[in-house]
Amino acid sequence: MREVLMLVLWPLLLIQGYCVAQTNGRATVYLTGYTWSKNTQAVGYVRLRTGDIKSITLDGENQAAFKISKDHQLSIRPEKLKAGATYADVSIIVKTTSGEETSIFRIVKDDFIRNKVIAHRGAWKNTGATENSIAALNHAIALGCEGSEFDVHMSADSLPVINHDASIQGISIAKTNSSELLTMKLSNGESLPTLENYLKAGMMQNKTKLILEIKPSELGKEGSLALTHKIITLVEKLHAQAWVDYISFDYDVCKEVMKLAPYAHAAYLKGDKAPAELAADNLYGLDYHVSVLQKNPDWLTDAKNRKLTINVWTVNDKLVLDELLKQNVDFITTNEPELLLSLVKR
Repeated sequence: MREVLMLVLWPLLLIQGYCVAQTNGRATVYLTGYTWSKNTQAVGYVRLRTGDIKSITLDGENQAAFKISKDHQLSIRPEKLKAGATYADVSIIVKTTSGEETSIFRIVKDDFIRNKVIAHRGAWKNTGATENSIAALNHAIALGCEGSEFDVHMSADSLPVINHDASIQGISIAKTNSSELLTMKLSNGESLPTLENYLKAGMMQNKTKLILEIKPSELGKEGSLALTHKIITLVEKLHAQAWVDYISFDYDVCKEVMKLAPYAHAAYLKGDKAPAELAADNLYGLDYHVSVLQKNPDWLTDAKNRKLTINVWTVNDKLVLDELLKQNVDFITTNEPELLLSLVKR
């Protein structure tokens, strides 16, 4: 009986232990912003997840291109960077009440597009690319979309991979080790993308944002939260904070993102919560199916009044796209990015 009980509990113990280890192992220093622009050279404030700041020192080869104010605001001197640089890494040494910590942050030139167009699973429908492939991401970038959305699950051995469904070719992602999953080919010949490879591909440019959907795990809530921890840890390891925004159908996942990464933009997908609740939990915005906002038209005004962003999915009809553009929503997720781009460029 004891052996049977351990077999049942062991996956949950692994997940819970992973969460604790990753939470305790992550850096305590973060920035409130990770970009600069021609008109905005203030990047963000240095903050701690726990403890108090005693002093801050800048270091690294780009040290001269940055400065820190008395209130811990990081700013950039673009003229000190190499000509044409689209990002610069800076090392920040923070002395706290409990010791000293050094963190490296990638500060990115904000050339990100603002045209409301979010390519759903990348640009695939009219390009011949496979949904959620790196090729679909590259097509979305080439088209000039504001963002490219993609879906993340986690293998049995805790590797985040890109796929919409919980299974691929009839095999459960959460119950299968990555060594087997990564042998699988997409219809366009690509291997199943890992999150790391997908992020690295997206970070080769600074025009299109990466809209990362954290999928609820078929293993339950613990699996979903373990995936959330794994994703945030990887994003920070790759210095990808400037590129990535987060969405999820799991409200606890959205709140966990904001707990782990207070600088992040997280939006909720399910559509069962009014804007007031999202604002109270410091979410970035709502990201609801068009039918939800058609049933609750007052939520548009309420969300704007609460400084929440509004994304609507998945809209492919020209008349509906036109109406949403008239309502001045912030983003529209679509399988027809070419069509929507033609409408916003009129």
